[in-house]
Amino acid sequence: MMRAVVVEKFGPIDSHGVGELPSPSLRANEVLVSIKACAVNFVDLLVINGKYQFLPDRPFAPGKLPVGVVTKTGPGVHQISMGERVLTLAEHGGYAEEIAVPVSQCFRLPNSMSFTDAAAITLSYDTAWFALRERGRLQAGESVLVLGASGAVGRASIQIAKSMGARVFAGLSNPKKLELIRDYSVEGVIDLSQPDLHNSLREQVYAQNNGIGVDLVIDPVGGDAFDAALRALAWCGRIVIVGFVSGRIPLIKANYLLLKNIEASGLQISDYRKKKPELMAKCINDIFQLYDDGKLKVPATTTYKLDQFKTAMHEIENRTVPNRLVLLPNG
Repeated sequence: MMRAVVVEKFGPIDSHGVGELPSPSLRANEVLVSIKACAVNFVDLLVINGKYQFLPDRPFAPGKLPVGVVTKTGPGVHQISMGERVLTLAEHGGYAEEIAVPVSQCFRLPNSMSFTDAAAITLSYDTAWFALRERGRLQAGESVLVLGASGAVGRASIQIAKSMGARVFAGLSNPKKLELIRDYSVEGVIDLSQPDLHNSLREQVYAQNNGIGVDLVIDPVGGDAFDAALRALAWCGRIVIVGFVSGRIPLIKANYLLLKNIEASGLQISDYRKKKPELMAKCINDIFQLYDDGKLKVPATTTYKLDQFKTAMHEIENRTVPNRLVLLPNG
C-alpha cells in the first residue's frame, strides 16, 4: 500500500483525505516512479468535484503530470533506466507516493532542473505552448494579449510568446499584480478593472498597439474579459479559449467572427497527450530547452507536504497565493 490523497466520492475539498491506495502494479512498457513533486492546479478542483471532462474510476488520487525518480522498469523498457529523473504525463495520480506510467509518457528532466521547478512548469507551460503555437499559430512580430497574465498560464504565455518574437500585452484584473510580471518585459499592460470594460479594453489596446487590435488573444479567464477582448482583435485575429476562471462561460455571436474574419478556438490539452504524442514530445522538449537556455523565469513556488493538500487546494480555490503551489508526496 502507499499513502495518497484518496477520492472515494466526488465532492468539495474537505470531503477528501489522505489515506492508502494499492501500490501500483507494473505492466510491460511501464516504469514505476517515486513521486517527488506534483503541482496543485485549478483543474484538480474540477476533477475532485466531478466537474472535469475526463474523470477517473474511483477511488483515485488526483494530481496531473507528477515528477520523480524511476525506481523500477517493466518488461520491454529500454529507453529509461532506474534512477533517472523524469516528468510524467499522467492524467491523475500525482497526489501519491508512487505511480506507474507508460515509458512513452516519461521525459528526462534537464540536469539543471529541480523537481520543484519541473512541477511548477507542468500544465501551465505546455498549455501556453499549445495555445500559442498550435491553436494560435503565432508568428514572430505579431501582437498578443494575454488575459489573466499574473496566473500560471498567463505568465507562461508571456514568456513563450516573447521567446517566439511576439509583442506581448498583459491583461490584469488587479493592477497590484503587476509586480508578478514586472521582469517579463511586456510591451504594455491592459487594466481589466477599468469601468466599461466592453469599450475600455479595446481603447487601451488601440492606444498601446499603434491604433490597431492585437493578432492573438490567449484567454484562461472567460466572462466579461472574453467579451471585451473579442472586440480588441485585429482583422484576421485569433482568440484561443483556455479556461473560465471568472466562472462565466461566454457566448459568441457568429456574425461578429464573420465581419472581422476572426477565429475563436479552444484548447483542451489532455487530448493532445492522447491523440498527438509526437507533438506533445516536441512541446516538452522545447520547454526544457528554453529552461536550459535561461529563457524561462519559473514562478516562485510554495511547497506542501501531502498532509497539507487541503490548505494548498483551498488557496487555489480562493486565489489567495500568487506562487505556484507544489505538493511533495515523499518529502
